[in-house]
Amino acid sequence: MLIRRRVALLLSVLVLVTGLAVPAAAEVPRTPGECAAALDCTAADIDLMTMAQRLEFVRAMQSGPAAGLGAHDRWRNIEGVISFFRDHGLGPSGSWVSYVDAGILEGIERGIAIALGRSSDGFGNPGSARWAGYLTRLSRGELTVRSVHDRAWSDAEQASTEHGVALAAAHGQFATPVEQRFFQFSELYRWSLRNRPFALDLLAVYGVLIHPQLFGQRVPFYDWFTDVRESAPSYKGCEIGYGFAQLHPIAGVFGIAGLFLAYVSELFEEYRTATSG
Repeated sequence: MLIRRRVALLLSVLVLVTGLAVPAAAEVPRTPGECAAALDCTAADIDLMTMAQRLEFVRAMQSGPAAGLGAHDRWRNIEGVISFFRDHGLGPSGSWVSYVDAGILEGIERGIAIALGRSSDGFGNPGSARWAGYLTRLSRGELTVRSVHDRAWSDAEQASTEHGVALAAAHGQFATPVEQRFFQFSELYRWSLRNRPFALDLLAVYGVLIHPQLFGQRVPFYDWFTDVRESAPSYKGCEIGYGFAQLHPIAGVFGIAGLFLAYVSELFEEYRTATSG
C-alpha cells in the first residue's frame, strides 16, 4: 500500500513539474456528435469513447466544423487506424493505446477550434497549435505542394502523439513490447510524410529488389501510401505492422530506412491489388 501511494505521489509531482494537463472527464460521457459540434471534449472524455465512437467523432469533425477549413477529408488515414483498433478489439478505455489515441484526437479537435477562432485554449496539448497552424495554412491554399503539406500534417500529428504517450504515462499506462514495436510503424508513417525525397530515393535504389514493378511505380505507390485522405492504406498498414510486431521481426532490421524497406515489401502488394482494374 505504501509503495502504491509513493508511485501515485510521484506521478502527481511529474504532472505538476512537466505541466502536463490531465483534465477530468465529464460526469456524463459526451457523445461523438456533441464533441464534434462543441470541440471542447478533453482527452479524458475521448478516452471514455469506444473505438467505434471515436470513428464517428473523427468523421463528424471532418464533415462538420473542419469542412469550412477545407479539411473534410484530412484524417481519413486516422479513420483507418481507428477502424483497425475497433475490428481487433484494441484500445479499451484506460489502456495505453486508448490514451495515446485520445491525445491525438484531442489535438485535432482543439486545433480545429483554434483555427476557427472559437478558442485559444489548446488544453495543454502541444499538437493543438500545430494542427491549428496546419489548418490555417490549408484554408489559405498554402499547402498545395505535396511534400510541404505532408510535413505540416506529420509535425502536427507527431506533437499530438507524443502528448498522448505522456498522458498515458501520467495515468500509469505504458506500452507492452508488442505495442511498442507496433508504435514504431506509426513513427515510420510520420517519418515517411516528413522525408518524401529521401524515401523516394530509397525506393529508386532498392525498389527493383523488393518487386520488379516497384521502381517504375514508386511515385504513385508512395503517393497512395502516404495519402492522408485515404483510409485503406493505413488500415492495411496497421495489419502488416501489427503482424510484424507480434512476430518480432524488427530485431533484424537496422534503422528507420531498413524498417521502411521491410514494410514496403509487404505494402506494395496491397497497393497493386487496390489499384488494379
